[in-house]
Amino acid sequence: MHFVDAKGILTGAGGRYGMNVYRGCTHGCIYCDSRSRCYQFTHPFEDIEVKQNAPELLEKALRSKRKKCMIGTGSMSDPYMHCEEQLRLTRKCLEVILKYGFGAAVQTKSDRILQDIDLLDEINRSAKCVVQMTLTTYDDDLCGILEPNVCSTKRRIEVLEQMQERGIPTVVWITPILPFINDTPENITSILKECVRVGVKGIIDFGMGLTLRDGDREYYYAALDKHFPGMKERYIQRYGNAYELPSPRAKELMAVFQRTCKENGIMSDPETCFRYLGELPEKYVQMSLF
Repeated sequence: MHFVDAKGILTGAGGRYGMNVYRGCTHGCIYCDSRSRCYQFTHPFEDIEVKQNAPELLEKALRSKRKKCMIGTGSMSDPYMHCEEQLRLTRKCLEVILKYGFGAAVQTKSDRILQDIDLLDEINRSAKCVVQMTLTTYDDDLCGILEPNVCSTKRRIEVLEQMQERGIPTVVWITPILPFINDTPENITSILKECVRVGVKGIIDFGMGLTLRDGDREYYYAALDKHFPGMKERYIQRYGNAYELPSPRAKELMAVFQRTCKENGIMSDPETCFRYLGELPEKYVQMSLF
């Protein structure tokens, strides 16, 4: 990793702001869109760029804002990578968010978020906090191939349970779904059952498929060659150089997904979920534990 002094930390406008304390990632997920060339990385993706002045920049930005709002993090780089274990910059930023009465929407795949559950709880009591967790593959052996340097799906579900016990609302991302790999009814049904059991507020999916861009595509195909011999050729034959790669079972899987969410009162429309993530009511009532 290498350290930089960033010029700014918040992006966005109109009351919806996001931040990335780190740039790059060490989780090693084979499908990661953030590797794409369009994001113009000038250093190796695993050589994490650490915005060492992020807490100071965030404090300066929030101090000057008159209207409270939600602050999102984790959309590009996971805020709980291995380096957070020692640097704790995400925690320092959460402390700033709590200090100034803002809300937080945190997206991660890592159980390191439990190190900050005390802060997340306080933010949720004073404003609003939503924890977002990605679940793509119920089978932990397959998870170890697709997302090799991060905790298992079962452990992530335990994280969701602990958030629920604190009354911290959760949203799950079931994306991406990789054609011919994890796009089975058994996989989707197993994940959805756990989402229902632990009481998630919403589930986000964009049509049961995968997107690939230049840079991301090459990395993904190299992983397919390593772990799924012959799969790359199958992809090329079916999808060519397409950006969107829907699962051949997308319609069937989406029907299962939408039916399960509707029957259990779980938000499933992405725009509805994003609106919930971005809303900070004047008087936020912490969700009931019961």
